[in-house]
Amino acid sequence: MPIANAKPLLPIPTTKGAHTRQGILQEAMNLASVNGLEGLTIGSLAEATGMSKSGLFAHFGSKEELQLATIQAARTVFQERVFRPALAAPRGIKRICAAIAAWIDYAELEMFRGGCFFAAVSVEFDSRPGPVKDLVAACMKDWTQVLVRLVQEAKDAGELSRAADPDQLAFEFLALALGANGTYQLHRDHRAFAMARRAIKERLKVFSVPGTRFSPL
Repeated sequence: MPIANAKPLLPIPTTKGAHTRQGILQEAMNLASVNGLEGLTIGSLAEATGMSKSGLFAHFGSKEELQLATIQAARTVFQERVFRPALAAPRGIKRICAAIAAWIDYAELEMFRGGCFFAAVSVEFDSRPGPVKDLVAACMKDWTQVLVRLVQEAKDAGELSRAADPDQLAFEFLALALGANGTYQLHRDHRAFAMARRAIKERLKVFSVPGTRFSPL
């Protein structure tokens, strides 16, 4: 797919060089979501973008540099499409629901060809030491900590009971969302996302105080 035809996911660049690099990274994210970061090579990217290998080497001097840049680009997409919009919701249960709904939408609507980028590369690199794994782990930890903070905010707002454990609930939400993405990618059954939404909402209801209003998931 030529980079000029790629659906824009990253912020609009201000220079020609930045525009070219962004187009390359957008295609790289799509390829990695399907074939993994190890399957992401200068050669495969050159073929997908219609660029020369030498042209790509001008932007990325090595495969590892390309992998790291692709992860950072995917992190930006996730922050802009999932995390930041959720902050517009009121603190508490509604913000938790907004964040999780945006996250599951991101996976279900297949913003990347292979579904959730980080779900794919987390499995690929979970047992491979090195800079690529470290960056993937840092990205996943960031999102986990966001979920922990949102649960704590809901407790502080009096919408979740004192018994709610932010770390435990964040772990469960993460497991359910990643599980839904994996099930859908394997079976192409959208019910996986509906079941994840329902399970997450039921977990929140267990700890919600009477009268708390929920936003749709």
